[in-house]
Amino acid sequence: MSESTQSSYPFEEEFHSHFSDTGGVDQSDQSTAITEETIEELRSLAARYPEPRSALLPMLHLVQSVDGRVSPAGIEACATVLGITAAQVSGVATFYTMYKRRPAGEHHIGICTTSVCAILGGDLLLDRVERKLGIKEGQTTPDGKFSLERIECNAACDFAPIMMVNWEFMDNMTPRKADEILDALAADEPVRSTRGATITSWKQSERVLAGFPDDRADEGPTAGEASLRGLKIARQHGWSAPGTDEKPEPKEESK
Repeated sequence: MSESTQSSYPFEEEFHSHFSDTGGVDQSDQSTAITEETIEELRSLAARYPEPRSALLPMLHLVQSVDGRVSPAGIEACATVLGITAAQVSGVATFYTMYKRRPAGEHHIGICTTSVCAILGGDLLLDRVERKLGIKEGQTTPDGKFSLERIECNAACDFAPIMMVNWEFMDNMTPRKADEILDALAADEPVRSTRGATITSWKQSERVLAGFPDDRADEGPTAGEASLRGLKIARQHGWSAPGTDEKPEPKEESK
């Protein structure tokens, strides 16, 4: 191979990453609010499973409910309780997008821009929320009140476009509705999910995801009209799924 050929070889140049902000957990922030009580709760989660390591996902949610992110101290605590390495914990924490490597806001806002939501205005909604909050997706407002995320499908296409607040559904969103919700949250006014409980905070939601119920599961309807429409039509016609013993309800008489 000639010298001229070697100098033009395409893989000779240094690789330049365009994903410099997608590394591991932020080690520059060593602050933590984890206490001995938190450690005991981590142990209680591990004790719920035949294989303690299976508790790692809810344990990381518990860490976030305390520190507002997956903190270095939280990683070490999970590793110690489970008897695994910090690297193994970090590998899980940096794989799933629900685990935050930097502090999330008091209220975490998610805008779906996948398929149906995108067609019905998800991208416009995300742009409106970015301008409203003065941040881009993946960022947190300077006062720590809000963080913003572009999220994948939330399995709520019948209510598209969807906005999530601390993982609670806000259905059939419009830019105006989004503005009203964000204004109310900023003013610490009560905001209720379309199909769920009154909004508390992202940390409190994370504690519920960790497996510590807040006794508010029965707040709000369990399903919306759009989700129940097919069932309603089936009952009106006396339809039932084939191969079931369920007897169809009688037809409603037409008026």
